[in-house]
Amino acid sequence: MNKDLVAIFEYLEREKGIKRDIIISAIEEALRVAARKSIKGLLNVSVSIDSKSGQIEVFAQKEVVDEVTIPDEEILLEEAQELNPNCELGDWVDIEATPQDFGRIAAQTARQVIAQKLRSAERDVIYEEYRHRINELISGTVKRIVRGATLIVDLGKVEAILPERFYPKIERYNVGERVQALLYEVRDTDSGGAEVVLSRSHPEFVRQLFLQEVPELEDNTIVVEKIVREAGYRTKLAVVSNDSKVDPVGACVGVRGTRVKNVIRELNNEKIDILPYSQDKVQFLENALSPVEIKKININEEETVISIVVDDESYPTVLGKRGMNARLCGALIGIELDVQRMSEYQTTMNIQRAQLALMDDPTLDEPLKIEGMSSFIIESLISAGYDTPRKVLSASTEELLKIPEISSGMVDKILEEVRQKRL
Repeated sequence: MNKDLVAIFEYLEREKGIKRDIIISAIEEALRVAARKSIKGLLNVSVSIDSKSGQIEVFAQKEVVDEVTIPDEEILLEEAQELNPNCELGDWVDIEATPQDFGRIAAQTARQVIAQKLRSAERDVIYEEYRHRINELISGTVKRIVRGATLIVDLGKVEAILPERFYPKIERYNVGERVQALLYEVRDTDSGGAEVVLSRSHPEFVRQLFLQEVPELEDNTIVVEKIVREAGYRTKLAVVSNDSKVDPVGACVGVRGTRVKNVIRELNNEKIDILPYSQDKVQFLENALSPVEIKKININEEETVISIVVDDESYPTVLGKRGMNARLCGALIGIELDVQRMSEYQTTMNIQRAQLALMDDPTLDEPLKIEGMSSFIIESLISAGYDTPRKVLSASTEELLKIPEISSGMVDKILEEVRQKRL
């Protein structure tokens, strides 16, 4: 038992970082309870464990008297002075009272206490070492896979968990494989311990990877203002520079893309879009969709939905696979994004203009006036026979384009202005 205890003490100190005196104190307390049950009648039972040899001794206190009436609680002065020559009547002295069968009791109790204390001490070690490292990158080895695909990761002194929902579905791991992840949180468990939770799907994981690669982010020359992600597929990173001489996007990409490639490699080829941040939502959206040109844009009054129109050939690019790109762009600017093809938009506008042209509204037959439009353009329309709002609304885009002075962009503006005025 003594050798086993010493071996346990050494193991816990070396592998788990738990101090020997903490374990000894816990075992002594548990053995004190066990000794009181085994030794009836004795008062103030105490247990002592030698930290080097593992030797266990049980002591009880007896009162020094000149005549013993309660043997379990009293001792004669002559006998007490053999233990402590300086004791006097009325003093209390420690006498050894280790039960004969106490070795077996001690072994069983020690195992229980060590298991319990190990959980508690590990929790303290975890909190002490990891609670201040939230959002840091940390590496470990996959020790085992449990509950479907939850990974148990060996960090050295403790084990962490990487839940299945916290890493991309496209990633697969085997026991013994190295894994790098974000230290997401440290939380209490139902058994009284604590566990470190890792994540590879959180957007902060990507931010921390860039911090490793881009010194300008580390010294705050460049700041990541916004980051959104669909783990395993695509990340959008909006950056801004605090130094006018430093290009934030170029710094994150690196020479010939070296910096961003290192991040992409760690993310198993996840697509990463890096763009300049803007406080203006429209400009920010244009940055996010570049090089696609937004033909028309509208934000509803509550600023909860932003609607855009793009060319038909750009529509699949803007939408992305399963709507992912549009969804991420909306999350990036903080507004739901509604995307429409130009052909669909024009069809809708043509129907609406045709309906307006059929309305019984006398103002539609008044002389043509378009606010904000040059008199030269209005005269060109009138000369071509479109001298009233009704005639303009009834005209098709192709018909208006036949007027030499009017371009395709101007046609849209004319029709929109007339339509808006009559709504």
